[in-house]
Amino acid sequence: MEIRKTRIDELDKVMEIYKRARKFMAEHENPNQWGNNKPSGEQVKQDILSGKSYVCVENGEPVAVFYYAHEADPAYQQIYEGQWLNGEEYAVVHRIASAGSVKGAGSFCMQWACSHSSNVKIDTHKDNYVMQNMLKKCGFVHCGTIYLEDGEKRLAFQKVCREE
Repeated sequence: MEIRKTRIDELDKVMEIYKRARKFMAEHENPNQWGNNKPSGEQVKQDILSGKSYVCVENGEPVAVFYYAHEADPAYQQIYEGQWLNGEEYAVVHRIASAGSVKGAGSFCMQWACSHSSNVKIDTHKDNYVMQNMLKKCGFVHCGTIYLEDGEKRLAFQKVCREE
């Protein structure tokens, strides 16, 4: 597997991966995190155009997709019921989804993120047990609770990938 930036001509394929992920989440006790329409095609298109959308590719085909950027997430400024592992700069991973065709694609994406940043933060819905387990398996620590711009509550995770 390899990670590369998503190309705009892959938008339809990426949206199919997200559609499959929404179905998977609904079947695994997490129907509310993305509902029937998140992320939107326009949001994903903007992720691609901004150079922050990445695909995990196996045999030339995208098998996972995610948003990755070295940026401060406004929702991460305030954390409740815990604290971040440190106050250092970090990268964020958002909107990670797998096509379900290659085992371990999500973990591979998270390992890649850690190879490109000394700190990585991510959040997920309280009902997304599959993601929580994958993050813990990858060495992420549950740090507390954050609230998205729309008021949605999320579990916040961080991994210190390497000391700088």
